[in-house]
Amino acid sequence: MKAAGLGFVAALSQKGLAAAAETDAVFATAFQRRDGSYGAAIMTEQGSVVHSVVLPERGHDITFDPISRRSVIFARQPGTFAVVFDPAGKAAPVTIDSLEGRHFYGHGAFSPDGGLLYATENDFDNAAGMVGIYDARDKFRRIGEFPTYGVGPHELILLGDGRTLAVANGGIETHPDFGRAKLNLATMKPSFVFIDRLTGSLLEKHELPTKLHQLSIRHMDIDKNGTVWFGCQHEGPATETPLLVGKVERGKAFGLIDMPEKILGGFRNYIGSVAANRDAGTVAVSSPQGNAYAIIDAASGNVLSAKSLTEVCGLAPDGSGFLVSTGKGEIVAPGSNPVIEPDYVWDNHLLRIDTKLL
Repeated sequence: MKAAGLGFVAALSQKGLAAAAETDAVFATAFQRRDGSYGAAIMTEQGSVVHSVVLPERGHDITFDPISRRSVIFARQPGTFAVVFDPAGKAAPVTIDSLEGRHFYGHGAFSPDGGLLYATENDFDNAAGMVGIYDARDKFRRIGEFPTYGVGPHELILLGDGRTLAVANGGIETHPDFGRAKLNLATMKPSFVFIDRLTGSLLEKHELPTKLHQLSIRHMDIDKNGTVWFGCQHEGPATETPLLVGKVERGKAFGLIDMPEKILGGFRNYIGSVAANRDAGTVAVSSPQGNAYAIIDAASGNVLSAKSLTEVCGLAPDGSGFLVSTGKGEIVAPGSNPVIEPDYVWDNHLLRIDTKLL
């Protein structure tokens, strides 16, 4: 990592710093620059980069701990690094290396007190999903792990009770020796699980019908009522158009929601990001493959709006709507015209951070 030039760059934009001081939130995302370099950025709603950290390879998602006021960005699968950094730009980053025989899946979450970091990982020689546990108060030393009770875990989130982890097992077997190749498409078995983070025990496991065994469950978020919304990516024939968005609550129904055929078909069998706006009571889903995103009413499950936007993926709640980002370097705030940073390719996810927490 040191040889790769991991570093910290502060105050990249005085204009951005001034804008950040006047807003109630900033947004974190991974990026690739046009020169091929990688990093993670903190930016304003207007797309001004306030500061960034350099990454040796492509990052994926970012989590934030309001107690220690630190963020962690995880490498994109099958990456073996995560980087801890200060969104306020006041401290140098720290690197977490994955355990030998493991790699990260791009997602993680802090415990409510900020003392532990949980990350989805691949025990690739045994084709088993794992959650790695890291001591955030001891230089993020890895102190344990427990299974995800499935294959290919992707996003992991902590529920409102502070104890239950929701994990999306995508069902896809991979191994670093084969890069990102999918090794078990004929026998995939995705699942959605609830796990007790303190004991590692399985609380609930939900599986899709057998005919949907190639529908990989990937990303999710929690609405204001505690319902978990999830998005899927279909690994079967392109001629099939299964439902792609679902919701689940502990002890209650698990299933996919209907969508108008035109909107569903426009996603091209791929949901790349899911974000809830708890204040507005809405959920947004995006498809970079379909160049489209939609906003759903969380109470009824009805699609409120659908829009076209090239290579759209990143989503984060913003006011009564959503901030969205694209692989074309665009940032679109609710009710505003797109702002383009031509030197940046924004990655899949956006994280909203209240400035009062920094």
